[in-house]
Amino acid sequence: MLNKIIDEYLASKPDANCCWFAHKWITRKEFQNLADRLTDSLRDSGFAPGQRLSVLMPNSPVMLALMLAAWRLGGVFCPLNEKTGEISLLKTLGLLKPFGVVISDNVSANLESALVSAEWPCTRLSPAEFSGEEKFSGRLQEADDDDKTYAVIFSTSGTTGDPKAVPLTHDNLLSNINACLEHVPDLQPDDSLLNVLPNFHAFGFTICCVLPFVLDATQVLLPSFMPPSNTIKTIEETKPTVLLLVPTMVGFAASMLERLNKKLTGIKLLIAGGDRYNPKIDARVTEVFGTELIEGYGITECSPVLAVNPTPASRKLGTVGPALPGFELQLRNEAGEILHNVPYPASPKLGEEAKEGSAPKEGVLWTRGPSVTPGYYHAPEVNKERFIDGWFNTGDYVQIDEDGYIKILDRVTDIIIVGGFNVYPQEVEAILAEHDGVSLAVVVGMPNNISGEVPKAYVIRSQGSNVTEGELVKFCKERLSHYKVPRSIEFVESLPISATGKILRRVLRQKEREKN
Repeated sequence: MLNKIIDEYLASKPDANCCWFAHKWITRKEFQNLADRLTDSLRDSGFAPGQRLSVLMPNSPVMLALMLAAWRLGGVFCPLNEKTGEISLLKTLGLLKPFGVVISDNVSANLESALVSAEWPCTRLSPAEFSGEEKFSGRLQEADDDDKTYAVIFSTSGTTGDPKAVPLTHDNLLSNINACLEHVPDLQPDDSLLNVLPNFHAFGFTICCVLPFVLDATQVLLPSFMPPSNTIKTIEETKPTVLLLVPTMVGFAASMLERLNKKLTGIKLLIAGGDRYNPKIDARVTEVFGTELIEGYGITECSPVLAVNPTPASRKLGTVGPALPGFELQLRNEAGEILHNVPYPASPKLGEEAKEGSAPKEGVLWTRGPSVTPGYYHAPEVNKERFIDGWFNTGDYVQIDEDGYIKILDRVTDIIIVGGFNVYPQEVEAILAEHDGVSLAVVVGMPNNISGEVPKAYVIRSQGSNVTEGELVKFCKERLSHYKVPRSIEFVESLPISATGKILRRVLRQKEREKN
């Protein structure tokens, strides 16, 4: 169990630093005392094995200690995005059925009121401290045997617009972390990792929050990357050796460093994932960060890291590297028929049939292994679609070369990735369709130099409607997280459809690419 590993980490060097937050270092003993107080209070509230604890809190010592407290008591930690719209959040809570909801003291009163109105027990805490006098509100929910094996449940709106949740066990997380440490040899116990990726994101949670405890390293906690100038100042002050970012953050930071005429020093590893990295900015990035970026690829269902370039020296720019140990890979066609089995380790050649200079293999990437989720939370129909005989369909169309390096070509699904965060078109379309002035809406990703992609909506107005772009954007802002709101809306009379009546999103996406 991860809680035992973390407790051993804390007890082994009580006077050593554990994490940095709000301009000061917190020792392992101080963090242990914080976790002890939270554990006692949570236990006194009636929290029990298999119960889910939903938490809307930024990266902080209390967030980390809550995670440990829930695990010590056999519970499940469920981090949520505090900026998620109320409608989406309440649907997610209805799926998770948590014991209680913990919110940070900067969460809006309106959101707290919505939680209380929906009769979810709610507790407001400071991200920085917990005296032990505070009490948790909660009530026992049903918990089956599976719940008692889970460590964390990540939530997403899903491709249908309905909430979907990905549970991961302690073994899932630990296997992924150990595979990362084996695969990326430069990660060492004396490292300090920047923890600025949001904890409700699987990359941020597993690699930034939990991996440092397993590695016997320290972490620098930042509640937010924005503004980039504050992140750069923190890096200069705390000297982390490992930076874990999404490509959008890398681009922002590089531009800021260039404007300030600064270069960072002491960075051993710069690792990016969560979206595509633009090779065109690589020389600039190397110059200001002092090291070459290594790109990786993950998916929440895989805990999340599936592949990464092992070192700057062995990287192949434009690829996400080879798969981590423990992952079996297959390439299939869109009907699910196997095209190629990919052995591990794939290097030096991709299967016996590969020859020097042979063309890379392409297909939809399927995988299985100890880091893959047991299945979506209370979603048997979705599990039937994405899992077959233990193999999981990532939904990504990839290319794998003879050395096993993976290149992401496209997403088989229509997911739009905005700055590393998934936006599911169907969710945005469902919100737009609620407006009386909208007859039909289709949302696609539009290329963007800053965030990679942004949502764009094509809308057919209802008969007699004169609804404007501004009105629909405002309507969405009131109901969706900011990154899900369409950046532009184009009103059309018709949409491209196939012979079977299916809307051809690829035609719309191609239209946007041609504009750029």
